Formats: sequence, structure tokens, C-alpha cells
Amino acid sequence: MAASPELGPEMLLSNYLFFTSDCEQALGFYTACGLGRVMTLVRHGENALPPPGMQGKVMHACLEGPGILFYASDNADAEPMRGSAHILMTDSRAQTDLLFGRLAEGGTVTTKLGIQPWGDYYGKLTDRFGVQWMLNFHDATSHVR
Repeated sequence: MAASPELGPEMLLSNYLFFTSDCEQALGFYTACGLGRVMTLVRHGENALPPPGMQGKVMHACLEGPGILFYASDNADAEPMRGSAHILMTDSRAQTDLLFGRLAEGGTVTTKLGIQPWGDYYGKLTDRFGVQWMLNFHDATSHVR
């Protein structure tokens, strides 16, 4: 599908994750998992009076890695994350196994890694911070299509 002439050719969809108070711990976890590193981190109270109870919490952060870009912050009124998931399209089964194992630590696996009916090596989990992840490796050697 071509870009809309009215919108221009360049656009990027990125997720913004909201946590109630553990954004910094989540970003540290994602960094340790190998997803990337925190490129920006601004705390409540650094540039303006923070909302009650948010002093020092993350007001805005950006995590970047190869093929990964998302934003995150702490918000007292954040709701549990549901109805949306990050999907990581991986380059190999080994990479899929490694990332899945790391992200699943302290979380809940909802679909075990394995060859799925569509032929890809796939699994789904909710990490310890309530974020849903799907990991998918397109196995070109699979004969299922």
C-alpha cells in the first residue's frame, strides 16, 4: 500500500507504554533483555511542578534498538495494558528463543513457542510489567502455508 499523498511518504507507528510507577524498572528490564537502550529519560519535577506523588518518576522516555522504537512514562491513572501487544519479527529461531525466554522471566506465557498453523515459529507472553509480547520467526523451511 502506497503512502497517502496528503500525509507524505514518511511515517512511523510507535507504541507509548504507560505504567503507574515502575516505568524505570520496566525500561531497565527491556534493556537487559537486549531490546535496546534508553535514549531519553525525563523525570517528573525536572522541568515543572510534578503531579502529586509523581516526583522523580518517569515523565517521558524513549527506548531504541535495532528495529525497535517505543516510548514510555509513569502515569498515576495508567490502566492495565490489554487489547494491544508488541510483535517482534525475529531473524532466527535462536533469537526468538533467547528473547522469549528473557521477556518471559517473571511473566506469563500465554502461547508456548512452536510452529503454528500458519507455519511460523511463534509464541506470546505477558511480561512482569503487564505488557503483551508476540515473537514471530517466519520459518521459510516450513511447508505449512
